Amino acid sequence: MKITVDRSKCRGHSNCLSLAPNVFDIDEQFKAVVTDPEGDSDEAVLKAAKLCPTLAITLEDEETGKRIFP
Repeated sequence: MKITVDRSKCRGHSNCLSLAPNVFDIDEQFKAVVTDPEGDSDEAVLKAAKLCPTLAITLEDEETGKRIFP
């Protein structure tokens, strides 16, 4: 799964880090970054994306390019 964080939307709420701590981290600008796209289950990453209050996380199928979320 391809995980993209729109840094212009991210407000550093850290929901993603709480739900998928092996995939996301917060950088020095208090913005989410992807550290390991395979660090947690796809289910955990999807839940993290859905609970992002600013919808800053986009998920796509790497093989087909089809958007998974949002």
